[in-house]
Amino acid sequence: MKLSQFKFDLPKELIASHPPKNRDESKLMVLNRKEGTIEHRSFKDILDYFDEGDVFVINNTRVFPARLYGEKEKTGAKIEVFLLRELNQESRLWDVLVDPARKIRIGNKLYFGEDESLVAEVIDNTTSRGRTLRFLFDGSYDEFKQTLQTLGETPLPKIHQRSVEEIDDERYQTIYAKHEGAIAAPTAGLHFSREIMKKLEIQGINFAEITLHTGLGNFRAIEVEDLSKHKVDSEEMFINQGNANIINGAKTKKNKICAVGTTSMKALETAVSITGLVKPYSGWTNKFINPPYNFRTADAMITNFHLPMSPMMMMASAYMGHDFLKEVYATAIKKKYKFFTYGDAMLIL
Repeated sequence: MKLSQFKFDLPKELIASHPPKNRDESKLMVLNRKEGTIEHRSFKDILDYFDEGDVFVINNTRVFPARLYGEKEKTGAKIEVFLLRELNQESRLWDVLVDPARKIRIGNKLYFGEDESLVAEVIDNTTSRGRTLRFLFDGSYDEFKQTLQTLGETPLPKIHQRSVEEIDDERYQTIYAKHEGAIAAPTAGLHFSREIMKKLEIQGINFAEITLHTGLGNFRAIEVEDLSKHKVDSEEMFINQGNANIINGAKTKKNKICAVGTTSMKALETAVSITGLVKPYSGWTNKFINPPYNFRTADAMITNFHLPMSPMMMMASAYMGHDFLKEVYATAIKKKYKFFTYGDAMLIL
């Protein structure tokens, strides 16, 4: 398909600027792919669509405070550094983005914190905005990571056009986040409250946990019209044997498997075998799911309403059908559903 087929006019006021008061109080649009029907519900009603033995596949990645603000040596120019991933723990090497990039050259030193407690040296250019930094830090690795935690800021997407607030530290994180490594929250999971999780467990729903560290590729603009030519940034992911067994057990018994978010779906489709069962997995994925695509794992998917021309919108289109997606998004705009990070949810059955 073509990139332009995913273009639509999204009123700015429909991009949710803040999370709802309670996680599970967002609206839920329930979509039946076979029937082409649309229901308007509340996220709390998700209990009505699943039965004992069904499995929710959740992504337990944890977002780290990836945005740092510092100054360039000598000139004191203000610099933003966005941490992408750690390249070498011992050498304190990190792959980062810098802004403004034109001012940052190999050999420059950057200073962070009011007391300049953290210093980094630019040792390589990777892309137009990409750099490799070596952090110069005398303490232990745990002390270094704690310094990053203290100086770093929750990486709320800039499209929200507001400063990060205290509430974001908690709400830009799922309640089941465990393994740190994501630079963006798996947003479909943000709707799950402890109450909803408990009610699902009482109902006999099982949870299988995967880890996929959400990366920059979810937000990097796609620059080719022909989507078959788009190259996706790799993301690290893990599925252990125990969780693979939970998923495969449900599949064998014909219970429903629900992928909570596009990251969970990507992980499942990366790890699925020829037999249709999910294998344990430890490594990287650069899977880009767009129409047409034959899904082999999940019977349902929970996802948010996404921005125009985003990879997440393309996956939703592949899952529900592009014509239906266009109808759904037009309905969402008409009914004033909220989009993006803190927006409302859809359940695709």
